[in-house]
Amino acid sequence: MSARTDNDGRAPLGLKIAAAAGLLFLHLPILLIFAYAFTTEERSYQWPPPGFTLQWFAVTWNRPDVWEALGLSLRVASISTVVAMVLGTLCAAAISGSRFFGRETISLLIILPIALPGIITGIALRSAFSLADIPFSFWTIVLGHATFCVVVVYNNAVARFRRTSGSLIEASMDLGADGFQTLRHVILPNIGTALVAGGMLAFALSFDEVIVTTFTAGQQATLPIWMLEELVRPRQRPVTNVVAMVVVLVTLLPIIAAYYLTRDGADIAGSGK
Repeated sequence: MSARTDNDGRAPLGLKIAAAAGLLFLHLPILLIFAYAFTTEERSYQWPPPGFTLQWFAVTWNRPDVWEALGLSLRVASISTVVAMVLGTLCAAAISGSRFFGRETISLLIILPIALPGIITGIALRSAFSLADIPFSFWTIVLGHATFCVVVVYNNAVARFRRTSGSLIEASMDLGADGFQTLRHVILPNIGTALVAGGMLAFALSFDEVIVTTFTAGQQATLPIWMLEELVRPRQRPVTNVVAMVVVLVTLLPIIAAYYLTRDGADIAGSGK
């Protein structure tokens, strides 16, 4: 017991130091980006920064290319999330609600796009669009993002479906409820938080996607693509860091919300019966 925790339940000092060092290693680069967003130096990354200013926030606010890229990213992420929630939920319901030959194979095929390297998915999508003579546009980006966003929703939904007792659905039908009433009053209340959490994670994943977008966007630039281009041909480096702060916040908030929505996922009506 003493090797893991102290007698009063607290972790030993060495473990705390190791955990703090790990967190610092993971998040120090992000903190540096935040610091450089306030620097007075325009071209180089000096440490410590020669001074601090808020002028780059005003500069970023007045850059139309930033707003255009941000708007495109928000639209793509929103529509991709809606598509993923519909398809992911339907796939999860089919996989968890019935038993048939090849069920596990189909489940593997559903999660395959997120397991493969992004560059493989991007090349495959680009080849498919080229063979089908589909011009690269807003909708090709949406289709590309939906391929991996479906997996996130599916994983959340199928886990919740498997912890929800099938006897609840049977009881609802036995009591005279039709399919829609059962969906509204039994299924959705049990899987609702999982769907919302999956949707939030899908939105965050879509919003900061770079690799698949590179192969499906054509001449359009989402916010992460805009940042990549700015790093290659920098105009005002602190502006890129300000935008990076926005990306971190936009992706962090849905992840935190999804965590709080799913941390009590074991408390489901009928689970364990």
